[in-house]
Amino acid sequence: MSSKISTIMTQFQIPQFIEVENKIVGPLSLKQFLYLAVAGIICFIFYFVLQLWLWLIIAAIFGGIAVALAFIKYNGQPLVKIVWSAFNFFWKPKFYLWQRLPEEKVTAIEEKRKSLQDLFPVKKLWHDLMTTKSPLSKREKGLRGRVQAFRKLSGEREVTKRVDYR
Repeated sequence: MSSKISTIMTQFQIPQFIEVENKIVGPLSLKQFLYLAVAGIICFIFYFVLQLWLWLIIAAIFGGIAVALAFIKYNGQPLVKIVWSAFNFFWKPKFYLWQRLPEEKVTAIEEKRKSLQDLFPVKKLWHDLMTTKSPLSKREKGLRGRVQAFRKLSGEREVTKRVDYR
């Protein structure tokens, strides 16, 4: 029985590195080579049509774009895919549809929110602390305070309440 399972499992090879493109032309994949080749052909044609100073500027621009498209990746995505997605985002129309949730779902969500607020009373405590004038616990009721006068550095005298937290 175990020999049948082992022969079945060894019949098929599982591809390991499916995200890595095959290197076709030296260290370049086919896409990288085509980006660089197209830019090279365009620069070659412009060499015979344009003056040298203009050709150098255009060749630098096309060469930079080709190198960027061939080699730059951002968050594991090739630059071509990012540019294509950006073009589609700006070009295609956007359609936003808002639909009201059914009442059952809204009440279920509100109940879940209330149960979470019961579990984590910090928000309620902070709200009470910021909005109430009465003390929140017994420990704050026993605060002793006395009025004390002191002089500022400027010589001005001021009366303030001093609180001992002992």
